[in-house]
Amino acid sequence: MSNERMRVRLVLADRGCFHEVVVELPADVVRRYGRLIDALREDPAITAELFVDPRRLVAAMVVAGDAAA
Repeated sequence: MSNERMRVRLVLADRGCFHEVVVELPADVVRRYGRLIDALREDPAITAELFVDPRRLVAAMVVAGDAAA
């Protein structure tokens, strides 16, 4: 496993307000999944360091310039 990290922007809803947060996730884990949401919900390498409430998650996207090859 490499130490390369990938920046991911999460958009979360909270009582009608939207909040953005940028997190850094293991790039090799993100690249393994066809859908970013699956990595956020299922991969132990990500869920061990980050909790994302799926009811509040509106969007998740790789930050431009950090796109997986």
